[in-house]
Amino acid sequence: MQALVDSGNEPLLLEARGITKHFGAVTALEGVNLRLSAGEVLGVVGDNGAGKSTLMKVLSGLFHPSEGELVFRGRPVHFHSPRDAHKAGIEMVYQDLALAGNMSIFENIYLGREPGRNVAGLTVVNHARSRTLAAEHLDRLHIHVKSVDQNVEDLSGGQRQAVAIARATAFDAKVVIMDEPTAALAIKELGKVLDLIRRLKDHGVGVILISHRMDDIFYVCDRVMAIFRGRNFAESPLKDTSRNEVIGWIMGTKGHSAALSRDEVH
Repeated sequence: MQALVDSGNEPLLLEARGITKHFGAVTALEGVNLRLSAGEVLGVVGDNGAGKSTLMKVLSGLFHPSEGELVFRGRPVHFHSPRDAHKAGIEMVYQDLALAGNMSIFENIYLGREPGRNVAGLTVVNHARSRTLAAEHLDRLHIHVKSVDQNVEDLSGGQRQAVAIARATAFDAKVVIMDEPTAALAIKELGKVLDLIRRLKDHGVGVILISHRMDDIFYVCDRVMAIFRGRNFAESPLKDTSRNEVIGWIMGTKGHSAALSRDEVH
């Protein structure tokens, strides 16, 4: 396995050390390491069943590792639930988006975390404030919609993905994990979502991108790591590898091209 490296000597934002996860007699992950810096997009690739989603669920607090530890912003952390990860600043955007279609854009962005005031132990939601904050947040991310009052079910696939990303970053997220964000999108919407992921870098957000699409990986990622049968298999900055080599990693094979530049490969 190639050595784990920091991206551009930036301080590490999130680190997984020796993560192992057992489900009864089945070992889904064994000694997996991962490193992510602020403002970096890390692509995670692997075949179906390789352990990618299990690792992401450990990072986002849904699963507890059987062995190993997570270090967030230089300190060991122990997440007992996704809520703990949310509080720390780690957000997960699942493939099914988990949006409420019959609710508006602004309601989805702040669902469960609505701005308001506490009255006798109950939160009185300030809808006007929610609308304003949602519009300002969408504008910062250059997400264009007709109105924040639109119901999510009336949006295109790309717009729904953008709303899911906006919700994930609305509360000062430091890390956003995305599971196949372009899998169900039309070609004309792919670029908009990928450009949005790039813009997250400008806000210093670290992004972990799971994708089977090599076009996505090579368009937005700074570095790519492959998981094979629950273990680290290979890793490289994008500039030092090629599509064919990464495809080989997914299938569990390694060539000599890691030592070549992209010009030499092509």
